[in-house]
Amino acid sequence: MTTAVRPTTTTASPPAPKRGLRLTPAALIWPAMLYLILTTQVPFFMTVYYSFFNYNLVIPDNRPFIGFGNYATLLTNPQNLQVVLNTVILAGGTLILTLFIGGAMAMLLNRNFPGRGLLRTLMISSFLVMPIVTAVVWKNMLLNPVFGFFSWLVASLGGQPVDWLAQYPMASVIAMITWEWTPFAMLILLTGLQSLPDDQLEAARLDGASPMQEFRHIVMPHWTQAIQVVVLMETIALLQVYGEIYGSTSGGPGLATTNLPYFIYQKAFAEYNIGLASAAGVITVILTNILAVYLLRMINRTNQSNKGG
Repeated sequence: MTTAVRPTTTTASPPAPKRGLRLTPAALIWPAMLYLILTTQVPFFMTVYYSFFNYNLVIPDNRPFIGFGNYATLLTNPQNLQVVLNTVILAGGTLILTLFIGGAMAMLLNRNFPGRGLLRTLMISSFLVMPIVTAVVWKNMLLNPVFGFFSWLVASLGGQPVDWLAQYPMASVIAMITWEWTPFAMLILLTGLQSLPDDQLEAARLDGASPMQEFRHIVMPHWTQAIQVVVLMETIALLQVYGEIYGSTSGGPGLATTNLPYFIYQKAFAEYNIGLASAAGVITVILTNILAVYLLRMINRTNQSNKGG
């Protein structure tokens, strides 16, 4: 008797999946980092490089190395020091005005009243205007001594028309840029106010806190991060103001409204002095970082004193 032998069947195991290239998060970030390095850091280091040479496009082949000669020229010439002072006054004055006016507007728009959405939209509109357009509108429609709105207003009140850009050039430019940047401060500060819980304000009112105490001990500490954003962003932007000055005063009268960006434009594109313009650009970057760090530390100290009080 023969026993049938069953054929043994083997179950084939599925093929092992192919292991592809696994990229870490850091590797995915590198393309963006390389792009940023190529578009920001490489031009900056080229600017630093050219700042050590006496490089003029009129004589491009003659480019002697002079070390810190361009920096010494910038920092020892009284006219150049006036340009640096103008830059600080323009940025500081505009920053202070935008913080105060933007804060007041933010507190106004934080209340419920009919037409709040429309008013908020209208207040934002000036921030969307291009700098050169802002300069042309203010120069011709508002500040013109013959047919400008402010001259008409002064004449209507019995006064003499004022040539604002000639008699008060820096104040006129500060007013112009303040009108342009106040909506930005208002939006950031309004966002900070809207994130403040109503419970804290109601508890302070029940404890008998006055409006000034409520603002100092509750609103201001809560506003710290929003103010830091405004200070940091506006400081960087205001130290780079160019279009408003180019379209309104062209840096004048004399050097009254010439700031570092406009000075760089004059040296690079009017005098073709690339070495001196590059040195002024490096000083602008250093000044921007110093002012931003100083202002942020001052705000932090103020916030700590408010908490302690």
